[in-house]
Amino acid sequence: MNILRRLFPDMFSAFHDKDEPAHGDEQTRTDSSLSVEELQKRFCHVHDACVKELQVNAQAVTLFYVRSLIDADQLREGILLPLVHGDYDCASRAIISDQVKPVPNLEKAIEQTLQGAVIVFGEGQVFAVHIPSTISRSIESSEQEAIVYGPKDSLSEQLDHNLTMIRRRLPVPELKYCLFTLGTLSKTNVALLYIEGIANPENIRLAFEKTSNIDFDVFFDSSHVSAFLEDHMGSVFPQFQQTDRPDAVAAALASGKIVWLVANTPFALIAPVTFFDLFQSPEDYIHRWMVSSFLRSLRFFAFLFAIVLTPVYVALTTHHYYSIPLEVLYLLMESRSEIPFTPIWEAMFMLLTLEILKEASLRMPTKSGQTLGIVGGIVVGQAAVEANVASNILIIHIAVSAIASFLVPNYLMTNSSKLIQFALLILAAWLGMWGIIFGMVWVLIHLTGLTSLKQPYFAPLTPMYWRDWKDTIVRLPLKMMKQRPAHLRPVAKSRMKKEIR
Repeated sequence: MNILRRLFPDMFSAFHDKDEPAHGDEQTRTDSSLSVEELQKRFCHVHDACVKELQVNAQAVTLFYVRSLIDADQLREGILLPLVHGDYDCASRAIISDQVKPVPNLEKAIEQTLQGAVIVFGEGQVFAVHIPSTISRSIESSEQEAIVYGPKDSLSEQLDHNLTMIRRRLPVPELKYCLFTLGTLSKTNVALLYIEGIANPENIRLAFEKTSNIDFDVFFDSSHVSAFLEDHMGSVFPQFQQTDRPDAVAAALASGKIVWLVANTPFALIAPVTFFDLFQSPEDYIHRWMVSSFLRSLRFFAFLFAIVLTPVYVALTTHHYYSIPLEVLYLLMESRSEIPFTPIWEAMFMLLTLEILKEASLRMPTKSGQTLGIVGGIVVGQAAVEANVASNILIIHIAVSAIASFLVPNYLMTNSSKLIQFALLILAAWLGMWGIIFGMVWVLIHLTGLTSLKQPYFAPLTPMYWRDWKDTIVRLPLKMMKQRPAHLRPVAKSRMKKEIR
């Protein structure tokens, strides 16, 4: 961190923690307008704002706090009992806490109170003791990235808990993080993590700059933060990887990437990422390398299969029916003999119906959603065929493409494939196979122009990094992947050697 401060002094001067007073009496002096009465006026309509007066060694000490924002046990054991029964000449010395900060003015006192602090007035000093209430769910398994073998814990909404799980996997002092407060109303804490000596300093500088320039009122989710950090707002492809697995976060940090942890959301942001990173699963590094390579290659094939299968059906039945073998053409003619719609409207109707069923099953309770997805798909598909709304062959195409899209482990990439599929469907109805080829070329051109944190999105293909192909479409044995990805331009190119004790 000191190296970065010397390299970018102007940048780090803007990130100085204003909560920490600088050395000098003039900056730690308490504003004369700060008093318990002024705090009570500002919190006059807050029903659980409390004022407690104590006598500590013949001196009056007043506490101000909001009851719903603090931990009652810590208040009693760490503040009240030491103040009442302790024998100290200073109230700040009696309090049992390492989260004691001086409060210079009224606005800072209000901010600290709303963050779960107790404001202590005594001996001409005012300071805040942070004892926020810890409302959190227990550590559960990841639902978005479930695996058969491997760690079962996942991130939670508590920022401190998430940092603990990551530090347990990376117990090195080089793991640094800087805390930002975003949102003029939400006051959301965002931690930016990286490993000093591994992550590229230019990527760190850019991450600090982008994060500090965010200006918005409320941030309730990590997706809100990523919307202000991404390089290309008009792209359908995700430029940040969102994960709730602490092992995936630790692996990203070890490879030289940068991570954002947002308070009150269990999903971390990882950048820079590539198109190929979004097809990787933590389970790839648990299976044998041959099995992992097969499964990863299957995901790429399934992604391509999902976006082109239905458009190819529309293109063939609309423009290129003469290229279909005669036996297959008879089957198509028989299945479509009583369908009153053109292939494009037939396919569009069934695809929209499928998306409606998928969204409905996601919004329903878990058990009801599974029943709705299975029963609804069977009933609607069978009814559509019997009512001559869709052909049997089209139903098979749409069902296979929907199943293939589920192989992609990244949910955001799966959603992106839906829009690409609809775009290719329109091009196929308009220009046939040439439309599909034009659409795929446009997608490739778009991918080569994308960046994630100013790093090429389609690396290691463009630009070409031959060394990184060891862990892209296939996954070679771990013994052959001792070097970090070259496209990230890490400072330390080799993996950390295991310390021999």
